[in-house]
Amino acid sequence: MTTSANPGVTHVGVLLRPYWMLLVVAILLGLLGGASVAGLLAVVNRGLYAGAGDVGGLVASFAGLCVLVVIGSVGSDISANLVGQRIIASLRKSLAAKILMAPIDQLESYRSHRLIPVLTKDVDAISDFAFFFPAFFVSGVIVAGCLVYLAVLSWPLFLVTSALIALGSFVHFLARRRGMTGFNLARQYEDDLQKHYRAIAEGAKELRLHRPRRRHVHVDLIERTVDRISDVQIKAINLLVTARALGTVLLFLVIGTALVLRPLLWPDSPASVSSGFVLVLLFMRGPIDQLIGMLPSLGRAQVAMRRIADMSDKFATAEADLLADPAPRPAEQIESIELRGVSYAFETPSAGQPFTIGPLDLRIRRGEIVFIVGENGSGKTTLIKLLLGLYVPDRGVVLRDGKPVVSDTRDDYRQLFTTVFSDYYLFDTLVQQQGNPRADLAQHYLDRLDLAHKVSIDGGAFSTTDLSTGQRKRLALINAWIEGRPVLVFDEWAADQDPAFRHVFYTELLADLKRLGKTIVVISHDDRYFHCADRIVRLRNGLIDVEPMEEPNDATRRTGPRAVSLHSAAMSHAPANAGDL
Repeated sequence: MTTSANPGVTHVGVLLRPYWMLLVVAILLGLLGGASVAGLLAVVNRGLYAGAGDVGGLVASFAGLCVLVVIGSVGSDISANLVGQRIIASLRKSLAAKILMAPIDQLESYRSHRLIPVLTKDVDAISDFAFFFPAFFVSGVIVAGCLVYLAVLSWPLFLVTSALIALGSFVHFLARRRGMTGFNLARQYEDDLQKHYRAIAEGAKELRLHRPRRRHVHVDLIERTVDRISDVQIKAINLLVTARALGTVLLFLVIGTALVLRPLLWPDSPASVSSGFVLVLLFMRGPIDQLIGMLPSLGRAQVAMRRIADMSDKFATAEADLLADPAPRPAEQIESIELRGVSYAFETPSAGQPFTIGPLDLRIRRGEIVFIVGENGSGKTTLIKLLLGLYVPDRGVVLRDGKPVVSDTRDDYRQLFTTVFSDYYLFDTLVQQQGNPRADLAQHYLDRLDLAHKVSIDGGAFSTTDLSTGQRKRLALINAWIEGRPVLVFDEWAADQDPAFRHVFYTELLADLKRLGKTIVVISHDDRYFHCADRIVRLRNGLIDVEPMEEPNDATRRTGPRAVSLHSAAMSHAPANAGDL
């Protein structure tokens, strides 16, 4: 098994690969800058003991090294910053692409309160570190150059110094490991906090009316979670700050040790060695403090990268070619769509029994109006998602005009449908199948659906979507109408409409669409309008319920046929056969 850190490291390697040449340039320039700084320290140390005849050479060396420091440091800084910002841009694009290509069921199970923090907070944490990374990198190179100069001055003193630095580094490693544990825990709490924030935003009305629940959400959920995040972050950062203070003390301990041991163990070494050591070690304090000060940012960036890698792994089974430029295609029609022996089971995190739908046999012909009915939780929306190709069946096959829909044709198959889900998202732009929005057609339906006094078409987009729930659904219907696709699916569209528009939808709009040759699938609980359907499919506990056909009575004569099963409805129109089920 891989360690928990490995996915993040692997992901960083993948992101760096396209910029390896620029990274090599940054490293080489950083080495040049670090070596030049070490050379400057050597020149300064020599100048402390130089005679009058050495001044010219020292000034020339000093000036040349200053130029090299500027070239190396600035060049390395710019190159590293460019790599960092390119990586952030690449990361944001790749995350968006992964979400767009992720299987819908995996995306739904991941939950938005976990997804949004990855796209915002985690990417921001990496972006923050990328901003400081050039300084972090240059500081590291300067420290490395100073250590090389220490080795040149005196190998024995360098070994003693290295041993004490290694001890300090080990202390920092322990503190940082515990700090990382804290950052990981805080990041988990932030997912919970995001969930609670959604609760107070989306449940504001309910909370305003329920004082005990409002207090529970505020005190027991939000404040307690915020305090946990604060406490964990404080402990983690305090550990790193304490380690930083110990590192400063250790630096002066190194200086004292070098000064004490030199006359005892190396009495013949020149005074310039001691002054050089002191000068370099004092200079190193700045870059070392900068490195240590960035460790919390580095820790949060590592946690963020691990979370991003975890999300990428969950969405690893992406569909190919979903983001390719669509080729121009003529308007398509269908003769039939069919589910044959289709079953689907939801994954459950616990040991409970998963909800399973199917096996289902259903055939819908061109130009039909089919109502899907059933109790809440019977599987109506799941059936629709299987029919739309959003869920891939565990067993069975989806057919278009008698031909199986496979992975290579599934996205083409989805383009046959326009859908308004019960939990729909309303896009404000108008995008037609051929890419040319029909503003005149949209305006016609704005007038027909009594929205023209509130909404207009401006630049291929609705002027506003800040409307009531029912009015927003009417805008979604307009979007669906002008797309011109052969199959329209409505998931309880009329549930938020007033009686007048509900009547218009069932008795006029569906009939208009049928006259245009559209195939229509409607999830509905409005039994008074069941007579508007050509066929009715009733679901119960994930299965199509087969009921005997009943003789019509006075009530059904007035309101239309009662909700019957697919099989009984088909029996009333034609002899039943396996291909029509």
